[in-house]
Amino acid sequence: MEPAPSFTGARGFTLLEVLIAVLVLALGLLGLAALQSTGLRQNHSAYLRSQATLFAYDIIDRMRGNKTAVYPAQVLVANCPIPPPASPPDCATPACEMNSWIRSLRTALPCGDAGVALVGDVVTVTVAWDDNRSGAANQQFAMSTQL
Repeated sequence: MEPAPSFTGARGFTLLEVLIAVLVLALGLLGLAALQSTGLRQNHSAYLRSQATLFAYDIIDRMRGNKTAVYPAQVLVANCPIPPPASPPDCATPACEMNSWIRSLRTALPCGDAGVALVGDVVTVTVAWDDNRSGAANQQFAMSTQL
């Protein structure tokens, strides 16, 4: 009978293979976590943009519903205050509707603000918000239409 072959030169080789496999698996999982994080961030950004679009359509529809009313212009400002609620919840004046709209917008969008410009029968609505949670309104959506 022959003696069993000696593997003295291969000690620790299997352990090295396992460590390399664990390292490759860890790097893959880190890449997957980064991909998931980026996807969530982009999804939230798209959600905020769709909210801004809905708010722009909302005020334009309100203005189309009452064409004879004079809506006050709102200017984009850098701070993020939320205006106090209007005294009557269902007020019919354009200023009250605008105040209610701005309040809803600033509640729904981080540091959200808006501008409404009416020239003749063309209205331009600009909605701005902070998309990176830094405090600066760095995203903007503008829409112009004829009433």
